[in-house]
Amino acid sequence: MSWWCIFALVKKLFNILALFILISTTSAMAEEPADTIYRKIQQVEITASIKGSDKRSTPISTTSLTMQRLEERGVASVKELTALAPNFYQPDYGSSITSSIYVRGFGSRIDQPVLGITLDNVPLMNKNSFDFDFYDIRSVELLRGPQGTLYGRNTSGGVMNITTLSPMAWQGLRAMAEYSTLTSARASLGYYARPKANFGISVTAGFNHNGGHFVNEYTDEMCDRGDSGSVRVRMLGHKGLWDFDNSLSVGYTNEGGYAYHHYLPDSNTTEAINYNDPSGYERLTINEGFVARYHNDKISISSITSYQYLDDCMTLDQDFSPRSMFTMQQMQKEHTLTEEIVIRNANPLQRWQWISGAFLFGKWLDMSSPVKFKRDGIEGLILHNTNTNIGNVFPGYGLDIPNDSFVIHSEFNIPTYGAALYHQSDIKLGRWNLTAGVRIDLEYTSMDYNSWGDISVRFGKLDGSNDYNFIPVHSSFKGDEQQLFFEILPKIAVEYNMPIGNLYATVTRGYKSGGFNTQIFSDILQMQMMNDMMNALGVELDGVGTATYDSASATRYKPETSWNFEIGTHLSPVNGLHLDASLFWIECFDQQVTVLPEGNNTGRMMSNAARARSIGAELSAEYNYRGLSIRADYGYTNARFREYNDGMADYVGNYLPYAPQNTLSAMVGYTWLVDNKHLKQITLSADWRGIGDIYWNEANTLRQDFYSVFGAQIMLRMQRCTLTLWGRNLTNTDYNVFYFKSVGEEFFSKGTPTQLGIRISVSI
Repeated sequence: MSWWCIFALVKKLFNILALFILISTTSAMAEEPADTIYRKIQQVEITASIKGSDKRSTPISTTSLTMQRLEERGVASVKELTALAPNFYQPDYGSSITSSIYVRGFGSRIDQPVLGITLDNVPLMNKNSFDFDFYDIRSVELLRGPQGTLYGRNTSGGVMNITTLSPMAWQGLRAMAEYSTLTSARASLGYYARPKANFGISVTAGFNHNGGHFVNEYTDEMCDRGDSGSVRVRMLGHKGLWDFDNSLSVGYTNEGGYAYHHYLPDSNTTEAINYNDPSGYERLTINEGFVARYHNDKISISSITSYQYLDDCMTLDQDFSPRSMFTMQQMQKEHTLTEEIVIRNANPLQRWQWISGAFLFGKWLDMSSPVKFKRDGIEGLILHNTNTNIGNVFPGYGLDIPNDSFVIHSEFNIPTYGAALYHQSDIKLGRWNLTAGVRIDLEYTSMDYNSWGDISVRFGKLDGSNDYNFIPVHSSFKGDEQQLFFEILPKIAVEYNMPIGNLYATVTRGYKSGGFNTQIFSDILQMQMMNDMMNALGVELDGVGTATYDSASATRYKPETSWNFEIGTHLSPVNGLHLDASLFWIECFDQQVTVLPEGNNTGRMMSNAARARSIGAELSAEYNYRGLSIRADYGYTNARFREYNDGMADYVGNYLPYAPQNTLSAMVGYTWLVDNKHLKQITLSADWRGIGDIYWNEANTLRQDFYSVFGAQIMLRMQRCTLTLWGRNLTNTDYNVFYFKSVGEEFFSKGTPTQLGIRISVSI
């Protein structure tokens, strides 16, 4: 799609919205103000969370954001929830595939996440699909701490439950258009209908164009611009004792990204973004979820069935420099089927509340990861080190490779199957509430791998007098690996209820699944190729080409497990004031850490190399009085290694990298009621987010100091539409959100600079 087409589409949407505004402000009919619409949406509860309950009356540390709060803050993705919940951090860097989430000090740059996400009760099974566009999101609920008993694998940090707007709760037309600096725009349009009392249907569509924030000097273009769009169709109904909810969504994104600045440690400065090979990310997702629930006055039985399809391609200039060293692609196609049966008692007033369930899933992943070495890479990564070693034994001699480029191909087939049984009981004894639960989780995964490459080589004098012929060399590395995981995930909690709230203590266990290091296979085959080249040339040399690989067992990593000990409280001491506080202690075993093999590597791998502990505190306060609204959230985490030695240094006592020690957000808003025919309300608000310190390496020699980001907005609410003017990072704070190393060089990714925008929302 050309930029002219994009701008034409946005212009049309603005024209349509302008027409809606005109209609809404000139209609003679009595209209409901926007805040009334929000209240109706929040009060009408047709389909509640199947596993949920009132989180303020349960022993869980939680943050909930309503539709009104999400739209007031302009939250457009999971990443924009950073710091709005204590100790929740998802940095915005790279592209939509880099959905690295950190909760209470723990997280992961690659592979398995620490946080699970459900969308309308359906679990999203691949973290590559976590970063999607928000529109018409009814609520977001974040449960912190291990939620493995009810939600299973990869929820050691918590679960985020996202619910979309239901046509059973609200009917009409909703539209939104937004334009912001650097020619970014997004728009959505949704139609919600309830043609029968027992049936509702909605069709929503959204489009997002990111004009980019960072220039690649090599191309003189924005490297992080991109486009995304999605369509969602949801149908709900009930007949007799049955409720049904079917949701089908299709999403597509095509974006650049990877705004990585070369870091110069000697001067502690970063250079401009400057790389020559194309980089970007393209993704297609299809999610189909069907929920059927039978309920009477004694029992509720729910079935949650889903099919999820992911087809994506990541392209990288892996050296991120103007040199032609090497590039990498990662292409994935994954099909996922899930089925969950949930049985629970139906009467919330019973002394004994219980929930039991069974969960099954199957994932079938086909992955292709070709790494292309170009001439600069052949010279710098292969020939230089090899010929230096050879020259020490045979002065003036070495290897010669004529290829301008060659490709290391890697193909993987990775099926994963899982099954689980779980139960949780809550017993009320006066003011006391006792909770006990357990989950038995079984998972099997295997990997068929095939990695190969072709190259030509000869051995002789390096002064040009060599007349030996080049010898073709074919190297391959193929086989299969299997892993079986068995985990028991208990939960114990005690709660004391008071007229103003509760006090609770919990002990829970969580785990993050194991897997395979697919990114390391290019390094393995490089060693295999060196071995094959030496064998073909009949050269024996200690330390060069002597490695043999007949198994990929070194690429396996096992689950990470943790115990979470927590005490906390939910209080409402006076009308309009809500307080939440918690203290936690987490012990993590077999911690999965991302490591780089020694030398000029092209890949990275996950290893169970560490043990860690995290202690911290969380505090949330919200106060609403008439037109005044105040909310503050603070999280503190002290996460350190108990054990970790990578063979080069011992990091015991050092802080875990990438996770912030402090997250803080505060928002103050005031709403004036206006006695005007068209304008009904004016809301002024300001928000502040603070994050840091963040250590970037295990040695704790690099860090991002605590930084602050300020924002503000003004909202003008009319009968059926709202006009919002907003600004983010108004002080244009310069800060880093990511750090990594590649082929011996260091890179930083920076946070988004100042943004200004205008948004129009219409509800008819």
